[in-house]
Amino acid sequence: QVRLVDSGGGSVQAGGSLRLSCAASGNTFRSYCMGWFRQAPGKEREGVAAIVSGGSTSYADSVKARFTISKDNAKNTLYLLMNSLKPEDTAMYYCAADLSAVGCGGKVLRRGSWRLFDYWGQGTQVTVSS
Repeated sequence: QVRLVDSGGGSVQAGGSLRLSCAASGNTFRSYCMGWFRQAPGKEREGVAAIVSGGSTSYADSVKARFTISKDNAKNTLYLLMNSLKPEDTAMYYCAADLSAVGCGGKVLRRGSWRLFDYWGQGTQVTVSS
C-alpha cells in the first residue's frame, strides 16, 4: 500500500513560482514510476511530468523549460518546481505512483493514461492570476 500526501499549492501572479511536494510512504519509493498530473475545471486530467528511479524525467510540451520534477529518495518525497507560471497552469495538481517503472514517461504523458495509476495524492490547488 502506498500513501501520497500533496502540498505546496497556492495563488500566485503570472510569472511567479511554486514548489509542490508529495510525501510518499513505502519502502520501495525509489523504484516507483512517479508523476504529477493536473486537472482544470471541465477538462480531462493530464500528465505534466514523470520521473523514474534512475532520475530520468519526461515533461509535457506545455511545461517544458518551466517545470522541474525531482525526488529525494532519502525523504520519500517528490517535488515539482514550477517557474514562469501562466494563468493556463491553473488547476488541481496531483502526484501519483505506479509500482512499475516500465514505460513511465508514456504512462504519465499519454492522454488518458492517468487511469493506469493506482495511488494518488489528495491534490493541491494552484491558481495563477494574470
